[in-house]
Amino acid sequence: MRWARWKDNDTALNSLSQQGFHFYPVMLMSRVSSAASVVKKYPFYNCCLDLMEVKERNSSPLAYGEPPWIFKGSALYQLHLVKAETARAFIPKDCRLVEAFGYTLGGFFLASYDDSPAGIFDELVVIAGLVWNPPTSCAWAARVLVGSDEACLHGRKVVGLPSQVARFSKKITALPRTSGSKTSSFLSTIGLRTSSCSYRNHMDVEVREIKNQTAMNICNINLDATVSQQDFKGWMGPFIKMSLPNFSGRTKYNPNLLKYSCQIECRVRAVRPATVSGPYALDADKEDSSENQSSDVESVGRLPTGTKRNFSISVMLSKPILALEFNHLKMRVEAPTTVATCSQNTI
Repeated sequence: MRWARWKDNDTALNSLSQQGFHFYPVMLMSRVSSAASVVKKYPFYNCCLDLMEVKERNSSPLAYGEPPWIFKGSALYQLHLVKAETARAFIPKDCRLVEAFGYTLGGFFLASYDDSPAGIFDELVVIAGLVWNPPTSCAWAARVLVGSDEACLHGRKVVGLPSQVARFSKKITALPRTSGSKTSSFLSTIGLRTSSCSYRNHMDVEVREIKNQTAMNICNINLDATVSQQDFKGWMGPFIKMSLPNFSGRTKYNPNLLKYSCQIECRVRAVRPATVSGPYALDADKEDSSENQSSDVESVGRLPTGTKRNFSISVMLSKPILALEFNHLKMRVEAPTTVATCSQNTI
């Protein structure tokens, strides 16, 4: 805490406001041990500069710089068939879910950024489903787990995302490849097949959400991966450009309904879907929560925190249908815009 005193109250208040500080009259801060002695000087405003607010201000949009925000690295974009009743737990009541035969298209986006406004960090975006936005649709994030305090704060306050700080633990092992053809077996027999082709890199990613100094296991993601893009000599797929539109907001940190887009440039190729496993304690809770709450909930904000976590894990555990690996990724994120309401038009 730092104390400041001005003889001119208006000058003091204006000075603090212009600098973005939050201040409180000392008379309202009885919790400060030295307040009693300062209050005796009541003719003047004595203001306390809350250092936590200063830290928060430094981690707000100014710390990220002006949009668009650029992220570089690699990612796995995996699409799942998600039950519509599960996805509706996250979609606002005035938004229409894109669904067919009781399912919508969700999944997850697992990224590792080596260059971003928040530095190097990992991110897991759990996508609940698609929301109708004529003439196309937008993705809705159920949960965003990031390995950066700064990225978490920016996601919450600026982009309106349900961001949480998480810990990502990675383990890479080299596993022998199974013989894919008689030709490969023959090459191995005569010694013409190199040892690097006989093994594939296998990565286990453990994601733990950090809350109140406690790490809670969210999921384990098991996938094939290259140790580094520089060492990978295989085909990374064609170079593409694509746009991923998203809805966000309606959270306690940002109550507005927002829309933003991610412009992506990368090398893309289809890969074998990653295997996802959840915490063992989830099974019983998931069945009870899905039957009793998912069908009649209006917004994820009305669900208990534990239930929201379980619903997002349910999305991760749903059936995968396609996995795309993004290499040499460059993602350009535009500043979100406020939207009055989602479309209620039928599809």
